Amino acid sequence: MALINAETKLCDVILNEPSLIPVINRFGIILGVGDKTIRTVCEEKNLDSEFFVTILNTFINEDYFPEKRLKSFCATQIVDYLTQTNAYYEQFQIPNIERHFNSLINQSDSDNNNLELMKQFFEELKKELLSRIEHDRNDWFPAIKAAAEELHGECYAQQVTPGLDEPDSLEEKLDDLKSLFVIHLQGEYDLNLCHGVIFALYSLEKDIKQHNRIRNRILRPIAESMLNSCQNKR
Repeated sequence: MALINAETKLCDVILNEPSLIPVINRFGIILGVGDKTIRTVCEEKNLDSEFFVTILNTFINEDYFPEKRLKSFCATQIVDYLTQTNAYYEQFQIPNIERHFNSLINQSDSDNNNLELMKQFFEELKKELLSRIEHDRNDWFPAIKAAAEELHGECYAQQVTPGLDEPDSLEEKLDDLKSLFVIHLQGEYDLNLCHGVIFALYSLEKDIKQHNRIRNRILRPIAESMLNSCQNKR
């Protein structure tokens, strides 16, 4: 999809990329947007339209990652978005995968032991993701907000070297789990429920990749710079 801007109608974006529905929900926007432009919707919701557009473009275009643009936004603004993303994983995506997984196991051939093993693999992945979310909620994000307050709310992104994309165990495990379905699934099973699990895993993997790019390449170096500045002031 071509890059969008603030004058693009939000309904056109959603119709072309339905996978963005949970992303716009994180900004408090639900379906029923009419034919309003993104700028109008953001003004009505008191949102920063440039930040909103940047997040949508980052999500739908893998080659689009405007580090300079993202660095111009306040660290707390990015933290708020990632907090909503974590809440979506915790409250919607993980429970959705679990429901589909449990239904698939219950309605499949009882001799298909591979499904039970795959579910155990997913439980390990879930535990790691929830642990990361808990660390964000209780430690990392509060530290960033406290530093921002100490720095008087300054948008502290100047002279920050962008971080690097790092290997991520969650992305690797999600890819491994999808491979298990493709290669090792056996016996009789419900096709629709199986598709539901796979597509939900794909959606989570795509979301986490985008989440990690913002987290590691933008927020982490900004946060480190902020925290160092706070230490130097004391």
